[in-house]
Amino acid sequence: MHLVEVRNLVKVYPAGETMFGGHGRPGVRAVDDVSLDIKAGETLGLVGESGCGKSTLGRLILRLIKATSGSVVFDGRNVTAASADELRALRRQMQIIFQDPFGSLDPRMNVESIVTEPILIHQGLSHSLRRSRAGELLRAVGLDGSALGRYPHEFSGGQRQRIGIARALAVRPRFIVADEPVSALDVSVGAQIVNLMKRLQKEFGLTYLFISHSMPLVRYISDRIAVMSQGKIVEVGAAEQITALPQHSYTRTLLDSVPEVEVAT
Repeated sequence: MHLVEVRNLVKVYPAGETMFGGHGRPGVRAVDDVSLDIKAGETLGLVGESGCGKSTLGRLILRLIKATSGSVVFDGRNVTAASADELRALRRQMQIIFQDPFGSLDPRMNVESIVTEPILIHQGLSHSLRRSRAGELLRAVGLDGSALGRYPHEFSGGQRQRIGIARALAVRPRFIVADEPVSALDVSVGAQIVNLMKRLQKEFGLTYLFISHSMPLVRYISDRIAVMSQGKIVEVGAAEQITALPQHSYTRTLLDSVPEVEVAT
């Protein structure tokens, strides 16, 4: 069963516009006619060099940015055509883990507020229930309840990313886009986060789109891999197949050029 279906998705940034509000080349096609499926319960790894459109694609799937054309369907519902109310309901089932654990957490909010804010917005539970849920989520990601009253600057990068994961899990989503979730961390801490994500996938029944520039890392966590270059998907297949018998020259280049990442088990 396909939980996510992407068809002919295009994102063109006109002159002077980029995803980050800067100045781009005229008519940059950041995502160029991409179609792919993500099965319920699987991890689809999306790999490619920086600037190839991976993060843009992830945000288009969640409709954090608007597509130029094409469609995204989540569990039979058209995300790209959803009304504001429909999109709000979909947000409960689709979440994101951001790349930068330092910039993605509001430094003015304590951990309890960060983790419970999505619950308040989407589920409106009482304060005591929100606090109880936050404590459960922190324990699930390897932190204890004493973290609730502390602020992001009091934590290491790996701990902040664990808080970001707890926030993503707060509304009990089915699908998570993990956008380079360990690229800002050192290798050993990143390995811990990846193994945590694998455990949480089983525990919470999650489906992942795992975005990374590292082929070895994507191979470790993914069931299937989609290789992206210059806004296009150039190859999709089982992780073992893609890494053992790559069909596209760009995939072979990635395998030859990216340093090996050792992931602790």
